[in-house]
Amino acid sequence: MPVINLRVNGNPVSGEVEARTLLVQFLRDNLRLTGTHVGCDTSQCGACVVLMDGKSVKSCTMLAMMADDCDVTTIEGLANGSELHRMQQAFMDNHGLQCGFCTPGMIMSALDIVERNGNDLDEATIRRELTGNICRCTGYHNIVKAVKAGAKAMGD
Repeated sequence: MPVINLRVNGNPVSGEVEARTLLVQFLRDNLRLTGTHVGCDTSQCGACVVLMDGKSVKSCTMLAMMADDCDVTTIEGLANGSELHRMQQAFMDNHGLQCGFCTPGMIMSALDIVERNGNDLDEATIRRELTGNICRCTGYHNIVKAVKAGAKAMGD
């Protein structure tokens, strides 16, 4: 079996993977990083979003071998000890979650949105950019509020 070497949440990781192993499977099953969720297996819901070399990717349709020699950040890699990342805190403060299943993917996508669009985001931009993330519990209003507040906090 092939061996992959990557950095996950800043830590060097290596492991044997079958050629068909998905990145989400490697993260969840091999590394026990279960914050990245599998919601659809078809790239529709966004629950599996992680950052690879700083850009959001849907890990349920990406082979683990494609992450070889890359930096991968999962939701577990955002907080600094007990201090939440500003985007995580914004989701908490603005009630941007209900059941929490989609939240890790939403937060990881939000970080990519801020990286590409800056800290002064309007509602239309946030809604357009989040079209690849599905929340089955909310009406997105508080998620949009959370992303906007998180983006602003990241700029301060």
